[in-house]
Amino acid sequence: MPCITPKRVVVTGMAGLSPIGSDWPSVRECLRSGRNGVRYFEDWKAYAGLDACLGAPVADFETPKHYPRKMRRAMGRVSLLSVRASELALENAGLLDDPILRSGRAGVAYGSSVGSPESIMEFGQMMTSKSTESITANSYVKMMPHTTTAAVGMFFGLTGRVLPSSTACTSGSLSIGLAYECIRYGLQDVMLAGGAEELSVADVAAFDTLYATSTKNDAPESTPRPFDTDRDGLVVGEGAGTMVLESLEHAEARGAEIIAELVGFGTNSDGNHPTQPTRETMAEAMRLSLADAALDASRIGYVNAHGTATELGDIAESQATRDVLGSVPISSLKGYMGHTLGACGTLEAWMSILMLKEGWAATNLNLVNVDERCADLDYIMNEPREMRPEYLMTNNFAFGGVNTSLIFKLNPTGAS
Repeated sequence: MPCITPKRVVVTGMAGLSPIGSDWPSVRECLRSGRNGVRYFEDWKAYAGLDACLGAPVADFETPKHYPRKMRRAMGRVSLLSVRASELALENAGLLDDPILRSGRAGVAYGSSVGSPESIMEFGQMMTSKSTESITANSYVKMMPHTTTAAVGMFFGLTGRVLPSSTACTSGSLSIGLAYECIRYGLQDVMLAGGAEELSVADVAAFDTLYATSTKNDAPESTPRPFDTDRDGLVVGEGAGTMVLESLEHAEARGAEIIAELVGFGTNSDGNHPTQPTRETMAEAMRLSLADAALDASRIGYVNAHGTATELGDIAESQATRDVLGSVPISSLKGYMGHTLGACGTLEAWMSILMLKEGWAATNLNLVNVDERCADLDYIMNEPREMRPEYLMTNNFAFGGVNTSLIFKLNPTGAS
């Protein structure tokens, strides 16, 4: 077989819909002012046994009127969020309606934890009522785990590779990594990559039964608190984020603006426990990413942490990060928008890239006293920090023991 020279992979478009904004100016304002998007849901009190009534919704999202009704009928909220984020990312990249999308050289890698919970509920009603009255011809399409990938592919007429992921909190970052490998090894020229999640009380209940949710129902602005000694769990959020990835040569040939370069990707499995993270394999995912990027650990200037505000997760992640990178500057963005599950990997990468390119990094919101069991890292506290690192690492760790690590070069030079 012929030897394949790996291609350089660049980011030419990004967009997100998040609990703290659906455009960068809005997001920037919340990050710099220390405001979060967590809200109290009074109606969730109706669920007996549910202690957490907090969530972080995408505010004021409406389906664009130009979306064809036939397509809308087959999309739940999670798919609609995915398609809108992807449309905005393609616009940002200057590729919306470009012929490349239907050429077979452009594909999609996208994911979410599950499909649309409302459609899952329709099948649940069928099982309990012994009647199919609750389901429609589109119920399964909205429910299926790859509903976001399918919706994005069909809406934009993509005829290249389709790579679905449904790996809980790593769905977005794993999708970015898989898209990166497709382009790096010449299988595609352009990939849409990302993840999404819609807010559902069912997701909140899933974490609540594990005693992993915050119950600060009377103080939503004070939670979650990643790495803080007084944290009491995560807050479930929703959103969608999309990146447009291209080979450097394709981007340069069309005169695209290059936002960042994706230079490293590592992923592995804990191989241990479905909900308890493993320090050693989390560290190994970071080492795999560094090896892929051919970088020494000292070159990483900032880490965007997964930082869920759960006890086991915060401790294991901080220790793994220290093992690999030493006392690196680090912050989690989940204090601002909660845990957006399948969307978090892409939303956090989007926000981190843009803030660092502007020369600053967000503080760990609500971090007042670092848990002494967490490793000795350079936790950014109190206010945003001025900094211009060359390389950003962003990490995510999911139920099922799925670990991901991505490394971006923030000011890449052209082809050598």
